[in-house]
Amino acid sequence: MNRALPAVRLRVPTDEDAVVWHRIFDDPDVMEFHGGAAAELSVYEELTARQRKHDAELGFCLWTVLDEEDRVVGFTGAQPWPREWGPRGEIEIGWRLGREHWGKGYVTAAARETLERVGAAGVRSVVAMVDARNTRSIAVTRRLGMRLAETYTTPVSRREGHCYRLDL
Repeated sequence: MNRALPAVRLRVPTDEDAVVWHRIFDDPDVMEFHGGAAAELSVYEELTARQRKHDAELGFCLWTVLDEEDRVVGFTGAQPWPREWGPRGEIEIGWRLGREHWGKGYVTAAARETLERVGAAGVRSVVAMVDARNTRSIAVTRRLGMRLAETYTTPVSRREGHCYRLDL
């Protein structure tokens, strides 16, 4: 069954979004594949500041996702892969939503918009790094037409991670 995707709006994250992200991501289910525990507010303050810089310099970032009522539901977007291991030098597409917003199509809708925007900015391919146990995110990569390209063992958690690729 193909249902219509919800309307979403993507915007460059604000200082206030750091506070909202901190609140809606403070959930063990949300953080299961992101270290397991909630991050401090300062982490989201730095993240939103970095995304504003990416938008200004690259024309894309991890955008704040707003639902049909202009409520912040999470983020989706793209940024240069930030770590020393993995797909260095590549553009990673990623997403994270507050738990109450799962299963409604927001990530798929926002990720499709992201692919259009990064393609318009001149990016020719993207990767998505996903914990091998994260079936929800793996399903999103499939809906986007991405293919499993590589498998990694992540250095910190020692978990298996998948690298999905998509040419734009």
